[in-house]
Amino acid sequence: MNTENMSYQAGQAKAETKEKASSMADKASSAAQSAKESMEEAGAQMQAKARDTMDSMKDATGMNK
Repeated sequence: MNTENMSYQAGQAKAETKEKASSMADKASSAAQSAKESMEEAGAQMQAKARDTMDSMKDATGMNK
């Protein structure tokens, strides 16, 4: 194997590694975004439930008049 061929193969390996790293970073970013959206949705649901509970308590105690 000559040095030119070895250099070419090293360049190919480097490019493949860079592409795989980029793909993994994209997947991690996507997973983080999905987790963030899920947490925001869960928080909104909790707020709505708390609001409903407060309204129910106000209705039950006559404070909602």
